[in-house]
Amino acid sequence: MDHHFIKDRDIVLFSFQPWESEIGFNFKDMAYELAKFNRVLFVNRALDRASLMPDKIAGLTVENKVKEQLVKIADNFWLYDTGLILESINWIGWPWLYNACNRINNKRLARKINQQISALSFKKVIVINDNDFFRGLYLKTMVPSCKSYIFYIRDFLTIQPYFRKHGARLEKKVIKTSDFVVANSAYLANYARQWNSKSFDIGQGCDFAPYLKAQFPAPVDILNIPRPIIGYCGAITAMRLDAGIVEIIARSFPNYSIVLVGPADEYFENSDLSKYSNIYFLGGKSPAEVPNYIFQFDVCINPQLTNQLTIGNYPRKIDEYLAMGKPVVATATDGMMMFKKHVYLCSDKEDYIKMIHQVFANKEAFGEIEKQRRIEFALSHTWERSIGLLGDAYYNCS
Repeated sequence: MDHHFIKDRDIVLFSFQPWESEIGFNFKDMAYELAKFNRVLFVNRALDRASLMPDKIAGLTVENKVKEQLVKIADNFWLYDTGLILESINWIGWPWLYNACNRINNKRLARKINQQISALSFKKVIVINDNDFFRGLYLKTMVPSCKSYIFYIRDFLTIQPYFRKHGARLEKKVIKTSDFVVANSAYLANYARQWNSKSFDIGQGCDFAPYLKAQFPAPVDILNIPRPIIGYCGAITAMRLDAGIVEIIARSFPNYSIVLVGPADEYFENSDLSKYSNIYFLGGKSPAEVPNYIFQFDVCINPQLTNQLTIGNYPRKIDEYLAMGKPVVATATDGMMMFKKHVYLCSDKEDYIKMIHQVFANKEAFGEIEKQRRIEFALSHTWERSIGLLGDAYYNCS
């Protein structure tokens, strides 16, 4: 299908996630794709005062983050650090006071953004706000050159503790006031449509290059783990993963190894899973290392809880598993429905046992035909396609 790509425009990207983040950063991938045909200014997330605590800055120095700088990333693509330290206001309980303080934070950001827009001679700007319904709430009106304001929703953030105090009402407001909304899943597009009828599912892509290499050397910490291996790669957190599923798999397949690759939260670190001799926590790995671990898995799993945070999320890790041709057993969330012809979906813990038995009993599941079918499906999920759908939405609403 041909798409109507946005071309020859000036685009300002504004994200809740800092540029330095390497974990599941859709918006950075989108920025590179948009910069192929447009001039792009990516406004990096400014620190707030609470972020100045040493344990909050994850590998970054305060000096680097509070220095105002404009860096050219590629042709027609700039990264801008505002140098601002915003006020930490999430603790404020009174909506009227929070709104007043938030407007001040927004105004300070907008002033810096407007200065760069002028310096770069941007005209008739398209502003795309990635999930930041706090700091980006007023940018539509505070950036005079903004001719189109797009809100991008890719996570259901408002159920997380940090966002509960003010998130729901502010997210609703930014969705209502945006010219249109784009989402990375049908579920989130339908969610946004409650307040803005112009809400579109643009899916998402995946950088498959690391998963299509000729060789994947076995990491040292997995070499001596007994096979077969049932594996998971990703954040190991009680908000997203069901420890009970992992436990029943370990009990039901005592001669199989369950390998969990990723940073574990306190709940999982202190859980009963550590008592099982066939469960291996290998810790967090760099994005470049992840494909080497997936290559060692016989079957990949995504043992998600079904909750508001997970039900509609686009599961990028499924694309990564499939891109390596691996059989996948996963929880049947709404976000997984688009994968249903290519994975084994489970409604409960018992389904996981049935499906894993089914996979290992089916030689064809490990055959070349099925492997190639999975790879081809995953590779159809490109950032070019996602940005094409964004363009279709843009011109449909213009």
